[in-house]
Amino acid sequence: MQRILAELDALLRRGESAALCTVVSTRGSVPRSTGTKMLVRLDGSLLGTVGGGQMESRVIAAARETLRSGQPQLLHYSLVDQKAGDPGVCGGTMEIFVEPAEPLPTLLVIGGGHVGAALVRLGGWLGFRVVLTDDRAEYCNALAVPGADEYLALAPAALPAALTFHRNMYIVLPTRGMAVDLDYVPMLLEQPHAYFGVIGSKRRWATTVDALRERGISAAQLAWVRAPMGLELNAETPEEIALSILAEIIMLRRGGSGAPMAAAAKLAAAGDSA
Repeated sequence: MQRILAELDALLRRGESAALCTVVSTRGSVPRSTGTKMLVRLDGSLLGTVGGGQMESRVIAAARETLRSGQPQLLHYSLVDQKAGDPGVCGGTMEIFVEPAEPLPTLLVIGGGHVGAALVRLGGWLGFRVVLTDDRAEYCNALAVPGADEYLALAPAALPAALTFHRNMYIVLPTRGMAVDLDYVPMLLEQPHAYFGVIGSKRRWATTVDALRERGISAAQLAWVRAPMGLELNAETPEEIALSILAEIIMLRRGGSGAPMAAAAKLAAAGDSA
């Protein structure tokens, strides 16, 4: 079990997902005891076993489905009668819990300027794993921008090979201009992510959209981009702007509305008195 947990920790640190399969109950004659674990990686490779044979093949298939959907499953197996469809004839029953293990929510900050630095600080405080990237090395290091978990000082085209993207990735582009956005946006839209936001005025984004459409990026793809990113707080300072951006991310992540809490309370009170 220690090897499996160590491998799971290593996978998550690299930004990769896996499915953990645990035997949670048994009755009668079965191939493995309660507590036995098996790890299924994204590529289908295994560490450990829950018993082998046809039953394990079914567990692996369920694990891969869990990795696609993100939803855990509790599997029930009777190992009595193969003619009836049972995956074995040991004589007992087993329950196996299959759960997805996904990397920590990761905030990918593209651009180490004033707003980028504020996003790094606030994102780390909020519990995100923070990755900062910039093609200017002097803006992408722990001395210039303290607080990131990882610094990637490299050209935009090199980013996908240097970082594992996943569906818990929150991508923010507080960049220095439209020319930089045009380098990053087409490439990053193809990567898994939970959020994609670009800084700037409405006019800047409209101009960027025109340029991206000329490069073959569809309106459907661009519809997923939050631009200008953030909630309307009339923010001015880098810290206030970072707050508005992360407030929007938390709102979407947690299923909030962004409405004032007092307004929601008044609506609820009005409904109770009606």
